[in-house]
Amino acid sequence: MEKRYQIFISSTYSDLKEERTKVMQTIMSLDCIPAGMELFPAMDEEQFEFIKRIIDDCDYYLLIVGARYGSIDENGVSYTEKEYDYAVAKGIPVMAFLHDDISSIPLNKADLDNSLRRKLNNFYKKVKKGRLVQHWKNADDLNAKVAISLPKTIKMFPRIGWVKANLMTTGESLQEINELRKENGLLRAYKTKHEKSINFAINIADWSEEFTVHFTKENQFDVWNDATNRESIEITHTWLEWFTLIASELDDSHKNYLGIDKIFSSVICEENSIEDCRFIINYKDLTTIRYQFTTYGVINRIPISYDEEKWCLTKKGEKLIAQLLCIKSKNSK
Repeated sequence: MEKRYQIFISSTYSDLKEERTKVMQTIMSLDCIPAGMELFPAMDEEQFEFIKRIIDDCDYYLLIVGARYGSIDENGVSYTEKEYDYAVAKGIPVMAFLHDDISSIPLNKADLDNSLRRKLNNFYKKVKKGRLVQHWKNADDLNAKVAISLPKTIKMFPRIGWVKANLMTTGESLQEINELRKENGLLRAYKTKHEKSINFAINIADWSEEFTVHFTKENQFDVWNDATNRESIEITHTWLEWFTLIASELDDSHKNYLGIDKIFSSVICEENSIEDCRFIINYKDLTTIRYQFTTYGVINRIPISYDEEKWCLTKKGEKLIAQLLCIKSKNSK
């Protein structure tokens, strides 16, 4: 059945009008629906609440960043950055396009204030962290890259999309629902069979066995030092202790969308009462923990983009952490 996908275009406005116009035309030529701040070019907090509802209805989020940070709220955060943070938090696939050389952009389209330039630079770093981005030089270059990236993203991360009501008759609806039910039944049967057989297929470690995780300690005020000079540390816990440390953090959507690696850094800092530094977890160790907890059946992994995911507790994981953290009755025998 033919679907159309809604794409939210996020950027500063007055300096990127030409780029936005061309991108919108490309999106429409690909039979998709563009949406964005054209509704409210001058943003405030009340209008941002409406924009959030528009983002909720979108299938994909397309970010364009030039040489301006944009209008800021009372906390000094631009509405463009707030839109980006919200889309990431909601798990909407992100396509990010950053200007290749902001020093080449005319001054009338760039921030001259040093504080805004610093905020823009930090925003660039945030967007590039943990995801692949594309760089553009001019409106035509940006337009060409969007035309290539959008179909690839749709193919890689299929979404619900929109279907015209007159294209979906009652008979077709019932047929599709029945097909989905059959498919869901097959998936459930496979999942049950897989869960029953996995412990026989893998001689998995017991919860009480220990696992050592390697971290690199990085001082936040010394981030430009050569990585080879940073302190390497090892922390050992049982698998149950590692699960207890991070499980309660997985329900915090703000921490979760920032990244699993940051959750580990946060809990290690809290456990050891350490401030002004972060712990970068060894990628191989993080991968081992991911598969260990998945095999235990206590986490589900939800892809956010092609190189990011967040972890959520399964029903089994929720019951386990509740048993571990809840206070037991003194009257129980």
